[in-house]
Amino acid sequence: MSDAANYSAREHLPDGSQVEIRALRPEDESGMLAAVEQTGARSLQRRFFATKHHFSDRERAFFMDVDFRNHVALVALATEAGQNAIVGGGRYIVFEPGRAEMAFMVVDAWQGRGIGSMLARTLVAIARSADLAELTAEVLPENARMRSVFDKLGFAPSAKLDPHTIHLVLKLS
Repeated sequence: MSDAANYSAREHLPDGSQVEIRALRPEDESGMLAAVEQTGARSLQRRFFATKHHFSDRERAFFMDVDFRNHVALVALATEAGQNAIVGGGRYIVFEPGRAEMAFMVVDAWQGRGIGSMLARTLVAIARSADLAELTAEVLPENARMRSVFDKLGFAPSAKLDPHTIHLVLKLS
């Protein structure tokens, strides 16, 4: 997985439906914004720790400006009403050499079907290929589904940086 910018794989969900997990592209911005619009306030709050339905130009640029070295982003695409739609996304951002923070979100209608796990597993594999030593994540205590995904990947609780979140760490080496 050395070429994260060109990553693309078709995956089957447990229910038999198919999704494509692939690298985020510049032309995905409108699809990403549409996915956010289809995501409920509770899910957005769990991902961003604040309810967000709109992003500033600066925030949109940040989420779309991916270099696939220090900022890796993937999307999950599924067929909805006969068209491909972004139904989830995940990313990691290097915050110091060898260490990156990972996060992901799945549109409400697609939650609980394995997409978050697929995104997370792929990001972990890409991080290993990039020789990162550690991935971290911040999760709200009430977000049991996300905590379960991280737990299955081997993330472990670590010292709390924020009393309102659970800090998780996965050693990659």
